[in-house]
Amino acid sequence: MKKSYLRYIHPCTYLAPVFATIICVVGGVSCSNNGAVFSDGFGDLASVVNPMIGTDFTGNTYPGAQAPFGMVQLSPDNGLPGWDRISGYFYPDSTIAGFSHTHLSGTGAGDLYDVSFMPVRLPVKAAPAPLGIHSKFRHSTEKSRAGYYKVVLDDYDITVELTATPRVGLQRYTMPGGDAAVFLNLSKAMNWDATQAAGIEIIDSVTVAGYRFSDGWARNQKVWFASKFSRPFDRVEVKDSVIVKPNASDVSVQDAVFYFNTLPGEQITVATALSPTSVKNALNNLEAEAPGIDFDKADAATRSAWNMELGRISFSTPDTTSRRIFYTALYHSMLAPTIYCDVDGSYPGPDGKIHQAKKFTNYSSFSTWDTYRASHPLYTIIVPERAGDMARSLMEFAIQNGRLPVWNMWGAETDMMIGYHSAPIIVDAILKGLGNIDAEKALDIMVKTARNRPYRQLGDFMDLGYVPVEKGEGWEMSKTLEYAFDDYSIAMLARHLGKDEIYKEFIGRSGNYANVYNHASGFFQPRLRDGSFISPFNPDEYTEEICESNAWQYLFSVQHDIDGMIRLFGGRDALEAKLDSMVSHQTDPSVELPIFSTGMIGQYAHGNEPSHHNPYLYNYTDSPWKGADWLRRIMTELYTDTPEGLPGNEDMGQMSAWYVLSAMGFYPVNPVSGMYELGAPMAEESVINLSDGKKFIIRATGLSKENRYINSASLNGNTLTVPRISHEDIMKGGVLELQMDSKPSNPWK
Repeated sequence: MKKSYLRYIHPCTYLAPVFATIICVVGGVSCSNNGAVFSDGFGDLASVVNPMIGTDFTGNTYPGAQAPFGMVQLSPDNGLPGWDRISGYFYPDSTIAGFSHTHLSGTGAGDLYDVSFMPVRLPVKAAPAPLGIHSKFRHSTEKSRAGYYKVVLDDYDITVELTATPRVGLQRYTMPGGDAAVFLNLSKAMNWDATQAAGIEIIDSVTVAGYRFSDGWARNQKVWFASKFSRPFDRVEVKDSVIVKPNASDVSVQDAVFYFNTLPGEQITVATALSPTSVKNALNNLEAEAPGIDFDKADAATRSAWNMELGRISFSTPDTTSRRIFYTALYHSMLAPTIYCDVDGSYPGPDGKIHQAKKFTNYSSFSTWDTYRASHPLYTIIVPERAGDMARSLMEFAIQNGRLPVWNMWGAETDMMIGYHSAPIIVDAILKGLGNIDAEKALDIMVKTARNRPYRQLGDFMDLGYVPVEKGEGWEMSKTLEYAFDDYSIAMLARHLGKDEIYKEFIGRSGNYANVYNHASGFFQPRLRDGSFISPFNPDEYTEEICESNAWQYLFSVQHDIDGMIRLFGGRDALEAKLDSMVSHQTDPSVELPIFSTGMIGQYAHGNEPSHHNPYLYNYTDSPWKGADWLRRIMTELYTDTPEGLPGNEDMGQMSAWYVLSAMGFYPVNPVSGMYELGAPMAEESVINLSDGKKFIIRATGLSKENRYINSASLNGNTLTVPRISHEDIMKGGVLELQMDSKPSNPWK
């Protein structure tokens, strides 16, 4: 999601006792959950993960500590604003100006960075704003794995270690001795974030609590916190200040400095719990998840949690680099959505009220335009309980907000991107029997959302059968295609519930994609209100009518009706020709590529999401092996074990979920169909350890760099005659046997 700045419109029963019970793995011993054993036989998978992947180039990831899907993302901030530092950290930088507790994983949105701590040895080193108090650091002193981060602050000779439970971040400082201080900064804001209020209460000689309210991409974000030190501070200074805002009321805020006289090698730990509801609940979260302020115990628990989650897939290959890339991708896919509720289930809704998550965990931070494609289908396989809760969370948000969420975070709707892609996520969960969701209520809110005529030109979409180009709007062609897919999802739920009239309405609307196809140009093309196609037209150009892409990248965005798309194009041969052209056609030299056009192969931009499914469409041609060539090139050239190892924004898990599924050898082109297209596996064997104890094994016999083509396939001994398998096939457990060959062939004839 490399967002166009001009386009911006401006979790809960994951209880601490549950987190405590997962301390069944320490040092690589296998864990069990409902009888399923999660271990791939390679030991400590958390240490295989390289969190530095994606911290350079355009990945926009952060290297800090987080529990799986945790509310807390405790990570270093370089201290300077800018696109490259959207996640707070940019690998080429050399400064650290604090360790804050909230971050976004690989988005184009500069927000959060809440509750920042910075340890120093006095006297402090400070620079003019915006950097302020900071220290130099070197990458040679950094160490990171899943759930843990370590660095030396060179200017103060302080070693900082970070770990986190779901709602608590723990920092351990190893001091050089002498006079030291820990700065608590609530007033500083970066990028889109703006502090609106901040207050601090000193509870006792080791405990401090307070709040930070801010406004940015997350509207009216309210964070309460409670922090506890492992030893009393010698003294504390609470600093009152005023943030002067042009054309707005000044803001009164508080920051604090905690002073310590330390011995050489002395360690000070501070544990900070977050809450979206109150200081009281922050204190409860702290007591529930980090009693005793024991850094090593919390680190062991989180390491165990990551080993359990990562162990849901055994990825067997002698290539250690490929294993590291795979498990880092799996790790990145499990950083979001994030838990958004206190240990007692409390969370604020978009209606401004406090709600209780009963018998489910509430989640937030859903980048649905990105993640409906691969992330959520992946969750339905490897963490179905969470997948159901995520869909339930979207559903509850919709009821509280009056319409489906688009991109919600911290109890607010950002309205980022287009469509209403929470619909396919919720529908997919219902069709797979996940989430204990009231399907009738879900259909009602979906229909209400989709019939909301004033919302983003839906009235025109309903009346004209497409979204016309309109001054001041934008992304009209993309809206048409996105609405068509979402309406297909609604139709599938209506059919499931036997609602024939609703089914007919929305299956009809799902065909509106054809109304923006121009047979003369051979592309989906922006269309004016009078029915004419916009002219002049260059499919290479990135224009206001197409969302973060060009006409090439949206050419195949009909995941729900591939047969209809093929007929529109003129047959299977025409589909193949268009796919061939996409890979081979080079951009017109007069066209300037925007920031989100990365991971380019011809006109294919893997660094952005609209064309992520395209290589798998070769399965609908007579040359499926061309998809294998394309996929192998993406996975070997665009994903690497380096800081610049992601081809685009991580986008809250989508970029990595694509790799996880593709490296195993399958992908959901239509995420609501329950079907997965076969592709080009990267491991000789992948084993999905299902939550009920069953295993689904993908075995690529004879796989090598040259032997990347599927020559034949069988499922549980039965020969496959089509290049796809179903969700039900996977969840039953069994063996998918792929015979690999160096010679291209079509085994599906």
